[in-house]
Amino acid sequence: MLGQSVEFEKDVIKTGKGDLEITFVGHGTLMFSYNGKIIHVDPFSQVADYSQLPKADLILITHHHGDHLDPVAIKKVMKENTKMIATQLCSKKMDACTIMKNGDKQNILGFDIEAIPAYNIVNKRKSGEPFHKKGEGNGYIITFGDKRVYVAGDTENTLEMKALKNIHVAFLPMNLPYTMTPEMVADAAKAFTPAILYPYHYGATDTNKLVELLKSEKGIDVRIRKIYPDAPKK
Repeated sequence: MLGQSVEFEKDVIKTGKGDLEITFVGHGTLMFSYNGKIIHVDPFSQVADYSQLPKADLILITHHHGDHLDPVAIKKVMKENTKMIATQLCSKKMDACTIMKNGDKQNILGFDIEAIPAYNIVNKRKSGEPFHKKGEGNGYIITFGDKRVYVAGDTENTLEMKALKNIHVAFLPMNLPYTMTPEMVADAAKAFTPAILYPYHYGATDTNKLVELLKSEKGIDVRIRKIYPDAPKK
């Protein structure tokens, strides 16, 4: 567990209505700070001491797996008026949350949020069951001022992802064998061309492969940031 003593990497993205600060916590976990509001995505106790991090105004949970839906971490960042968005399956394990299904759109705390399908096409368990079934998980597009930020969750390069438009910042997972290979991430990025691409939730995958695959794509700024160690197998 990592806490306040750790200097998490941060980036600042300029928007038309103020600066968006991104904190790269670890695993599939991110924190956004924007105009006095804090958003936590998939807080996970194994990569941070959440009692030492800012409380959430909004929490986004992408799916029900234990390394993304962590009630202990959630409780530590909750305050009396915290809002939470999650999937139908997540809602069975939590109190009071706003359920978003694939394709839903909501405005919460002034943020326009869209739920994008997150699922496997190729990668499956030995039983033949996908690691992430279609309809069970969300990625989220959050609009900060004039910038649309896409956090993909656990997914592969789906048709829905490749059809996205006007994405300024994208976080795409590269945690094998559960999500995407560098080739899959590159394929998706070439299709919807985010201005800034961060591979995240990448475990031991070599991020240099992605940089090499996209080196000729002048419109995509591939940024590699330190992501703290991933969790045990799902």
